[in-house]
Amino acid sequence: MHTNLAAVSDDAAQTSQYLTFEVGDETYSIGIRGIKEIIEYGKLTAVPMMPPFIRGVINLRGAVVPVLDLLARFGQGRSETRRRTCIVIVEADNGGEPIDLGILVDAVDEVVGIPAADIAPAPSFGSMDTRFIVGLGKVAERFVAILDVDRIANSAHLPAPTSVVSTDGMPALALPA
Repeated sequence: MHTNLAAVSDDAAQTSQYLTFEVGDETYSIGIRGIKEIIEYGKLTAVPMMPPFIRGVINLRGAVVPVLDLLARFGQGRSETRRRTCIVIVEADNGGEPIDLGILVDAVDEVVGIPAADIAPAPSFGSMDTRFIVGLGKVAERFVAILDVDRIANSAHLPAPTSVVSTDGMPALALPA
């Protein structure tokens, strides 16, 4: 077997950018390529019959954007809103359809560069549920779980995005029938 050492070292030298944020007592991260914006937490509109981890929807420039509570999605209760609570808007693949999704986080920390060599695969022992974790990135001598927003969106049964204009020409908030 022949290994191209130059290719291996090039891969190891690749550094990707990740947004780190707090949810509960943990720090998580997501790749910045899928992030559209970070907005201040505001009033959510509750929607009946949604899974408990969908906190509601927001009207983002005329589009309905579901807001997902990661703490609830991970089965660890419901996030409490605080002074630093915000919503990270990401574009995710929801079963082949792009969808904007809001992720409720307790606080945004920073954007960090993590070299590929410092990312370990998600652990795969016992009954540990790692379906939403791409890997564990080493940041300042600790590991931070790197989340896969596409997997989170695909498993959330999210409503299709809609854009509705009311009779007065202003954007209105509505969900598909």
